[in-house]
Amino acid sequence: MAFAQSKQNWFIRYKLYHIPFWIVYDYLLWALKVDSATEAAKHMFLSVYFFKSFFYVIFPTFAVYLNLYFLVPKYLAAGRYAIYLTYLLLSIIVASVLIVPGYYISAWLAGSTVEKSFGFTTNFKNLYELIKEEPFRYTLAITTLAMSIKLAKNWIETQRKQRLLEKEKLETELKFLKYQFNPHFLFNSINSIFFLIHKNPDMASASLAKFSELLRHQLYESNDSVIPLNKEMAYLENFIGLEKLRQSPNLVTTFNIDEGCSSSLGVAPFILMTFVENAFKHVSKHKDGPNWIKMDILVDSMTLKMDIANSRADNDSRQAIHYGGIGLKNVQRRLDLLYPGQHQLSIHQTTEEFKVKLELQLAEVNLSPAHEFINL
Repeated sequence: MAFAQSKQNWFIRYKLYHIPFWIVYDYLLWALKVDSATEAAKHMFLSVYFFKSFFYVIFPTFAVYLNLYFLVPKYLAAGRYAIYLTYLLLSIIVASVLIVPGYYISAWLAGSTVEKSFGFTTNFKNLYELIKEEPFRYTLAITTLAMSIKLAKNWIETQRKQRLLEKEKLETELKFLKYQFNPHFLFNSINSIFFLIHKNPDMASASLAKFSELLRHQLYESNDSVIPLNKEMAYLENFIGLEKLRQSPNLVTTFNIDEGCSSSLGVAPFILMTFVENAFKHVSKHKDGPNWIKMDILVDSMTLKMDIANSRADNDSRQAIHYGGIGLKNVQRRLDLLYPGQHQLSIHQTTEEFKVKLELQLAEVNLSPAHEFINL
């Protein structure tokens, strides 16, 4: 079973399934030309003229793959149109010329000449007319067909990815609404503030303000796909402040957040929140040992760099598996969808600590005057 699967993967990887397509394509064209499926089959597979047909398959196909897998990505995709068209035309001409020996080989095997078998003499003018009328037109047609198929395939793939992105975005938003601001955190924060009212009214007032800002951000300011970075940083600071109220006094927290986070730079909402919540959720609960969380967030030009680590218990294996309530794979998937090729995430786990290092390429956001006024 494994061997059969391996053969199938090898067959697909090297696109060997294309070979029957080109053979069938050439056969159908020849059948249309001679107006007989039987005669076309005899000519292509059951006679000495097989070599002519073989040359019509192999060299135009070479031109097709040279175009699709080398010229298009290297020159067309890079906007170098003149060089692309030059090389494309040259490859079609070369492939057309290389078809001609197939006529001579087939005629020789038939014990005849190309003049008797195919009706042309071996002078430059006749060869030029032959190449222009048969091999060149065929190679041009097959190249155009392949290009059309490739473009159609790319368009379908783009549409499929777009639909997948929209679906994943919706699912992610629903999961974040469910897990990021969970009832457990809500009730514990209210409880902590309630006890502070009698113990330390000033701290209770400040905590209530943080809690209010947290709710406001959650409900009103995180509906866009990209929000100002300073808003997200304020949300993280409020979240951290409230989490400190709930944690044990022997938990040491160190958070360094870049004060220069600009409102002109944007980030996807809650993309950092999962890592911070995870650190608080899975930090160790040692009674006779150190419990700590460290986080550094720095903005260097257009790159956000976040390093976060927390102490962990030796027997706690949940952190790497159940990451932030939604699973490590889903976090990585959201990064892949929102920041394709624009992020680096590394996770390192030992028996004593759990480390996350994240780098994101930020985008610029342009806030309308009305939006800025609302957020004053």
